[in-house]
Amino acid sequence: MSSEIALAGARAVRDAQRLRTVHARRRVGALLTVLTWCAAVLAVIPLLAILVHLLVGGASALSFDLFTKMPSPPGVAGGGMANAIVGTMILVGIASLFGVPVGVGAGLFLAERGGTRLAEVVRFVADVLSGLPSIVLGIFAWELIVRPSGHFSALAGGVALGLLIIPLVTRATEEMVKLVPTPLVESALALGFPRWRTSLVIVLRTAMPGIVTAALVAIARAAGETAPLLFTAFGNAYWSIDPTKPIAALPLQIFAYALSPYDDWRAKAWAGALVLLLLITLMSLLARSVLRARQSLMRGMAPRAEDLDD
Repeated sequence: MSSEIALAGARAVRDAQRLRTVHARRRVGALLTVLTWCAAVLAVIPLLAILVHLLVGGASALSFDLFTKMPSPPGVAGGGMANAIVGTMILVGIASLFGVPVGVGAGLFLAERGGTRLAEVVRFVADVLSGLPSIVLGIFAWELIVRPSGHFSALAGGVALGLLIIPLVTRATEEMVKLVPTPLVESALALGFPRWRTSLVIVLRTAMPGIVTAALVAIARAAGETAPLLFTAFGNAYWSIDPTKPIAALPLQIFAYALSPYDDWRAKAWAGALVLLLLITLMSLLARSVLRARQSLMRGMAPRAEDLDD
């Protein structure tokens, strides 16, 4: 009898300790959840503040003329930023065509050959480039393209912005590719796929959502840069879509208008910043829509179980 009482007491003590442990874990979990929500709110507040400030400062200057007319002379009200909007799209297009493929290819190489000496050098260079001030990359593009050609150009501006995109896409692609399940890669190799085809068709397709997100973040950063364009694209007060000539850009136009003494130009600077934000948002939504449509198409093309049974 005494042994049964002792056993029951030990069980009661053990259950009480277990209950206290569960309550302690729940309290810690609730505390960490609250801290996570607080961190999320603190991260969103500055973004909302910037958006509200842009809306308050730039919504009043938004008009149809802003998208269709050329800039007005100094001191003259009216005009728009049509050449700067088109110029920004051209610069971002050149930078994306140059930076994204190079970054994705370098990221695949780092993920597939990460232990080699060359991979260590590439990873180190990517980390250094991601930390360089953008003005340094602008000077490099000036020395590489502008100085030998003897004139500023949209091509030089696109290369400078592309240099900003490459390291971000490279490191993000490497991390996304590493998340691809190893059995998936081994299955493709077992079916006779060569290594290069496995990387392009299986690995890259599986990691595509993360790579697209990283590319959009990198492009958004490059689209808002002003310093590299001061040494490369230089700006243009007239209409120009020639990539070998100086070209207007929204960051340059915003910079010039924000420093001007004219109220109309300062209002247009806020409107230009808002337009730049809207362009980046539209580009992001378009890319994600295309990616979702592609994934839906691939799921629709996959064979169903009943089809395999037949």
